[in-house]
Amino acid sequence: MIYISDKAVEKVAKLKRDSNLTDDYFLRVSVVGGGCSGLSYKLDFDNEEQPNDQVFEDKGVKLVTDLKSFLYLCDTTLDFSDGLNGKGFHFINPNASRSCGCGESFAV
Repeated sequence: MIYISDKAVEKVAKLKRDSNLTDDYFLRVSVVGGGCSGLSYKLDFDNEEQPNDQVFEDKGVKLVTDLKSFLYLCDTTLDFSDGLNGKGFHFINPNASRSCGCGESFAV
């Protein structure tokens, strides 16, 4: 399962409204190679599911990931911060053995 915090739910809804996206769009979460720790998170809006996608829904938000990314994202929570220490989405990933200072990349 992939989870989403209340703050992230609010921000995703606002981004969808601001972009005039219809209800068939969902949040695609993936992991790609790169970043100072080796792996980076990627977030996009999408409206087409792929054959090996893993589909979850938490707090009314549909979260979709490919099977390879799910191996790194299992039990991860997508959060949003708008505080002084950095604004944006970040991941609380219990599978990460280390992450970089900016929180944009991680290693397992």
